[in-house]
Amino acid sequence: MRPDGWSLTEDVDAFLARAGDFLRSRPGAHVMQLTWAARVRARGSGAFGDEAPVFGVLERAGEVHATFYRLPFRGFGLSPLTPEQADSLAAHLTALGHSVPSVSADHSTATSFAEAWQRHTGATPKLRDTRLRLYRLGTLTPPEPPPAGRSRVLGEQDLEEVMFWCGEFAGAVGEVVSLDAASWAGTRFADKRYTVWETPDGTPVSVAGMNPLIGGQIQVDIVYTPARLRGRGYAAAVTAEVSRAALAAGAREVVLFADLSNPTSNALYQRLGYRTLADWGAYEFTGAGAT
Repeated sequence: MRPDGWSLTEDVDAFLARAGDFLRSRPGAHVMQLTWAARVRARGSGAFGDEAPVFGVLERAGEVHATFYRLPFRGFGLSPLTPEQADSLAAHLTALGHSVPSVSADHSTATSFAEAWQRHTGATPKLRDTRLRLYRLGTLTPPEPPPAGRSRVLGEQDLEEVMFWCGEFAGAVGEVVSLDAASWAGTRFADKRYTVWETPDGTPVSVAGMNPLIGGQIQVDIVYTPARLRGRGYAAAVTAEVSRAALAAGAREVVLFADLSNPTSNALYQRLGYRTLADWGAYEFTGAGAT
């Protein structure tokens, strides 16, 4: 019989054997858990540096109630937790001597854990400025009429173009990355399929990516149009194409994140049929228990 309470493992297969059904029961709420577990399984723990990823499961009477993951350089990601579950996790990690540099989850969970971690360790939490909203696709409503042009899926032969677009996106959102052919496979961008919208003369003007099908769900990530080309419907058109492709690939649910500080993109996704699933928050910690 498995013990009640939190248990930790570095074995992603053991984690998914115990928590996979729980995660797949609410794939939207667990999108980051499913995504990172799949990446660790595909790439191997050694791909993440000297410190192995850690996964945690909260069980009561043999039933999974919550999970978390910790990745080197990325901090903790939590499934939805009650304040009591957040406190029990903070207490357990403190007892084991674990540090928590940062945490991300739905906003309520992230806040509950930040407050609990501060109580148990004295660490000071700071809410990151960027606030995200997680959307789930309802009924896809493509733009009518679409802008002139067509979509084109980028393949292996288009790696240079893919890296260019991902670099432009990263720069626009303040993400510091170095993309080249040698390091590409180890980046978070490498396992996506990308589609560009091209004008009638073949000029690419917008890009959208989508993650692999995981747990019956596909996450649309990334969406980017250069500032000089915005307001012409390109992002709506390419996002609709990728969303349609996700459904055609068998996704029962399609989700994406949007920056709440950008009302234009949020309105665009809602016009396409995306509906709010959760607001997302992230805290960074300084002081005791942070490093």
